[in-house]
Amino acid sequence: MTALAQRSLAPEILDGLAADDARALRSRRDLARINALMFQAPIMASLLRKFLTKPPGRILEIGAGDGTFMLTVARRMARHWQHVELTMLDRVGLVTPKLTADFAALGWTVQTVTADVFDWAEQADDRCFDAITVNLFLHHFDDAGLLRLFSLLRRKAPLILASEPLRTGFALTAARLLPAIGVNDVTRHDAVQSVRAGFRGNELSDFWSAAGGSPLEERRAGLFSHVFVGEAQMPAGDAA
Repeated sequence: MTALAQRSLAPEILDGLAADDARALRSRRDLARINALMFQAPIMASLLRKFLTKPPGRILEIGAGDGTFMLTVARRMARHWQHVELTMLDRVGLVTPKLTADFAALGWTVQTVTADVFDWAEQADDRCFDAITVNLFLHHFDDAGLLRLFSLLRRKAPLILASEPLRTGFALTAARLLPAIGVNDVTRHDAVQSVRAGFRGNELSDFWSAAGGSPLEERRAGLFSHVFVGEAQMPAGDAA
């Protein structure tokens, strides 16, 4: 059994830094470059086109960060998707008025929610989103956390689409080479840990199924990403 056969979770430095910490600010800029190198926005846009048969009215993004990732996705989708209401949820409020204005220029409106995802999901009872998107966020949770999260999220939208780190030796080697592009110490540590905590095979499908959902697709995407799409199944007691 290889060292990467099983997920390995450890705290990431960025999660413990204040939002305005200089190292955190630098690391978020690094993350924008890493998203670009991983082709995360094209991957997510492709999933949205494939699985949403008509333009959505409302999208929820969990673990939204500063919102720049979803803005990149929106720019790819806005030509055909107008008047989308996007809710961006993160435990730290990082979205700026300028970013909100950038979305507005595309015809999208933005609502930000600053909350722990579990606290929010347990308190928000309405199932009112057309889709939930997730980028490089699910790998922060252990097995019990993923099962709990999926059990809550499947009540909020009929579809969840996620792009996460791929857990392979090649991806781990690439993460260790990130100092070559000038990333800071926070990013160097967290990138390696993200790969070790990433996914492969049908791992997310198994958790989604255990939570009562129906997996639609799970696979590697490119060299560094692992994607998952799941369909929600309403509990019998929740049926209209």
